This record gives sequence, structure tokens and C-alpha cells, in this order.
Amino acid sequence: MKAAYFLGKERIETRDAPIPEIGPEDVLVHVAACGVCGTDVHIYHGDKGSAAVAPPVILGHELAGVVERTGSAVTSLRPGDRVTVDPNIYCGKCRYCRMGKKHLCEDLFAVGVNRDGGFAEYCAVPERQCFPLDQDIPLRYGAMTEPLACCLHGIDRAHIAPGGTVLVVGGGAIGLLLLQLARLSGAARVVVSEPVAMRRDAALRLGADGVIDPVREDVPARLTELLGEPGADTVIECAGVPAATEQAFRAAKRGSTLLLFSVPRPGSTYALPLEDVYQKELTIAGSFINPDTHGRAAALINSGVIDLAPVITHAYPVEKLDEAIRMQMSAQSLKVIVEPWHAD
Repeated sequence: MKAAYFLGKERIETRDAPIPEIGPEDVLVHVAACGVCGTDVHIYHGDKGSAAVAPPVILGHELAGVVERTGSAVTSLRPGDRVTVDPNIYCGKCRYCRMGKKHLCEDLFAVGVNRDGGFAEYCAVPERQCFPLDQDIPLRYGAMTEPLACCLHGIDRAHIAPGGTVLVVGGGAIGLLLLQLARLSGAARVVVSEPVAMRRDAALRLGADGVIDPVREDVPARLTELLGEPGADTVIECAGVPAATEQAFRAAKRGSTLLLFSVPRPGSTYALPLEDVYQKELTIAGSFINPDTHGRAAALINSGVIDLAPVITHAYPVEKLDEAIRMQMSAQSLKVIVEPWHAD
């Protein structure tokens, strides 16, 4: 099979590799689509992912495909089933797993991070990590299940009240998913702040009540104009740069919840405005991966209520993973996927 191996900082090599063996409780997935995540970009540049990376390894944790073969103990899947994969595998033994916070597992293992993943024609995964996709769902949409599951966990942490107002800071693929989930959560008005015109246009097509160009407009003033009051009830930062965090704090009204969703560069800092936190009684929340939300994300994709067509902007063969990663880093893209083979 063709597989793109990560060999170390900014080094990717496509190789002919053996098709993975599977154990009794595993399935072999013929990978049709695998998204390029911001975590992949961080790993590509030599930073840590959700778990420690030990090259050589096949990256790619946002994968969907067709079951090719099943292990002898597999009971819920059979060859030909279309599935999306939850990449995160937990030890079940550490204090966090036993406290019901398994995503904070001390021995987290992840398909496509420290176990070979989806930037290859085939991937072996445990049966329990697979979730079914309807036959009429494009498999490239299935590759969006993992990022949508992470966004669902963030939305759960944000506690959006029906009838409330939301500002999403950052209009990339994640911001556009969070925009749609905020709507489904009952937000009365949702505004997106994003410097790239193409992304602002996509936000409007996907239901934003207004957009802000933070480079050319005064964000608090424009937000007041769009919402009819100063600040939003919930502010979600998903741009991954300190300037976006500053913008989020400036846009928070009294009693707001700030969800810092993005994956920042290691070592990134922001000087916390302690007086604002005190006087506005702000709630600040982080969000890490997707504990028990992958099934809900798959259900949303199967239902068709999440519009993914405008979010996926580029697709590449596995042999061009370097190019795909560079495109994901550019302002010309929203979501970039790798397609080891074309199923749809």
C-alpha cells in the first residue's frame, strides 16, 4: 500500500508499505479520506501533538473509509461497512480515566499520532473506535467527524444558553463548524470575526448573522452594531494566536463565558486581564479533544444537519501530503483532506 510516513520535523516520505495486520478485536479500514488537522501541522513543524510522537509514523487521525476485513472477535462490523474512526484510545486505569475524565488520560494513545493512522491506503483500528456512516454519506464528510466531535466537546464546555449571543473568533474550518453548532444549541445571533474575506463569505453562507474584519474594523464597536448590545454572551476563540485571545477578552460582556478552543503553538502566552475576569465575572474554559462525542458527531453528519460542502476546499492524493499540509497552513483553504483512494 501507499503510505506517507512522518520521519521528523518537516520530513514526509511516501513509501510502499505492507498492509497492516489486524488482531482479533480490530478491523482493517480501507481509508477513503483523512483530514489534515492543525495538530498535524504542529507535528510537522516538530511540536507535540495530543500525545507524544515517535517517528517514523503514519500520521492522520481524521479518517473515514470502508471496512475491508474484520478480526475473529469483531461482532458489530462486517466488510463493506462505511465507518468513521475515533482516534483516541485511553488506558482506562489512570486516575483521570477512573474519574470520568478519560480524555485527560495519562497514557493517551491516538491513531495517526503515536500509532499508524490514515495518511495511507489502509489502517488497522480497534472495532470499538469505529462508528457507522450511512451509505449515502460521502466518505470525505466522514473524515470531518473527528473535528466535529472535538467541536461538540467545546460547545458542551461553552454552555450556550438558548436565545444567547455568540462571537466566534476565527473563521477557518473549526470556526465554521462551531458556528453551526452554536446555531443548533439555540443561539439567537452568531457573529464570526475573521480577517480573510473568503472565510467571512463562507461564514455568511453557513448562517452567521454578521461578520467582522478584525484588521479593518473595530471589533467591539462592530459587534455592538451587529448584536445591539456591547459584547457577546459566549465568545469562542479558535484562531490559535494571542491576538485572537486578546480580541476574545475585549468582546466578552459581563457574565460571559470564554471558550479558548484553539490549539496554540507551544509556549504561547497571553497576559490575563485579571480585573476583567473579576469585574465581569468571566468564566474561562479550555477544550481538549473529544471524550464521548464521536458518536454524536457521526449522528449529526448522518442526519445532514451540518453543512460540510463549503468547509472542505481542497483534496490531495496521499503522495502529496507535504503539499496538503502547506495548503492547510495557507489562507486559501478551509479544510484540506487527503484521499488515498476515491470511494465516492
